[in-house]
Amino acid sequence: MKSSRRSFLKYSSAALGASVLPNLAKGDSTSEEKPEPPANALGDRELRVALIGCGGRGTGAASQALHTAGAGLGPVKLVAMADAFSDRLETSLRELQGWHPSQIDVPEGRRFTGFDAYKKAMAEDVDLVVLATPPGFRPIHFEHAIAQGKHVFMEKPVAVDAAGVGKVLAAAREADEKGLRVGVGLQRRHQQRYLETIQRLKDGAIGDLTLLRCYWNSGGVWVRPREAGQSEMTYQMRNWYYFNWLCGDHITEQHIHNLDVCNWLVGDYPVQAQGQGGRLVRTGIEHGEIFDHHMVEYTYASGLKMLSQCRHMPGTNSTVNEFAHGTRGEANIGGANIESVGGWKWRFRGDEPNPYQVEHNDLFTAVRAGTPYNEAEIGAKSTMTSILGRMATYSGQIVRLDEAMQSGQDLSPKDYQFDAAPPVLPDENGRYPIPTPGITPAF
Repeated sequence: MKSSRRSFLKYSSAALGASVLPNLAKGDSTSEEKPEPPANALGDRELRVALIGCGGRGTGAASQALHTAGAGLGPVKLVAMADAFSDRLETSLRELQGWHPSQIDVPEGRRFTGFDAYKKAMAEDVDLVVLATPPGFRPIHFEHAIAQGKHVFMEKPVAVDAAGVGKVLAAAREADEKGLRVGVGLQRRHQQRYLETIQRLKDGAIGDLTLLRCYWNSGGVWVRPREAGQSEMTYQMRNWYYFNWLCGDHITEQHIHNLDVCNWLVGDYPVQAQGQGGRLVRTGIEHGEIFDHHMVEYTYASGLKMLSQCRHMPGTNSTVNEFAHGTRGEANIGGANIESVGGWKWRFRGDEPNPYQVEHNDLFTAVRAGTPYNEAEIGAKSTMTSILGRMATYSGQIVRLDEAMQSGQDLSPKDYQFDAAPPVLPDENGRYPIPTPGITPAF
């Protein structure tokens, strides 16, 4: 199958060539001396962690990082925390102290708030940072973490625009050059039912792929109403899910999981998207600027199609899953069952550890052993798949990957200050501009 890798790399500063893995020191097999440990191996010493972004997912990810100690992977301690808002940081700290009382060492002097809090936390003596802010901040936080020589676990998605994807790809290469380990929160790649199902499909259980389908259809997420006296920047930061410079729309923030599974199965990334979407139900001022539904037809370089749906509509059927069709059968990937022509059936019936924990165990194992481990490129490319779909639904146009990457679309604000103007502002009635297919440009 012809790969779309060239399209990603050509139009980003990430890698003008192949990914560079660290040169690991190897012992001479003929020598009686023990081989030197791999570069940057941290062994069984205590690992010091900083949490950047103290919301629910950040708190959960920090807890999973600390739980690696219970998996026999050596001592871990949380020593620094950062968030834009002090109330979120303090709530997270109390929860973590309740769950891991002996592993929390975050005195007041190592609790940082504001837009530059991440820099202060990373300036502390830490080995690994957990990045779990709204995804619009992920590229600059990841870029800084790698520049500071930190190992990283970062939540998905890793960007909200093409410029951010380019930054992450560039930092991913730098991480390889420095021998740093990077995990990304696409936990299905660490989930046993997915691992076994995908491998069987790759081994030809349903023949050649003819069609992929994936869904994240649900009732939607929280709304945080505006409070008296809030600046516009503060309001959008608190209500981040509904603004593209922070969230990227739910096709990026949530549906990336399903898109990534399809990319994983194909071993490639779509080169083109076309589709439609809009706002039919979640149309209030409080719903910002994002759509409540997207339907996208993706095309891979081989010509294979992937049909993608995501929806935020209360009271509707909820489906979060992926399906594959082939010349000799079909598979419910999330359901971990396969049916082939002729009546042959398979269903996963094995044990399944918590994949959110497994992804941290895998990362921390690599950090301690010094073995190559970098999921940033995978995260960036599947993030760009979701962005490509958003570009297509917002514009109503056929959008090609190479053109989208070349556009360098950048949704970030000019200034990161609470009294600064965010990239999108409401009109005199409090309503935000909504993308209009046929009028809104793709990028």
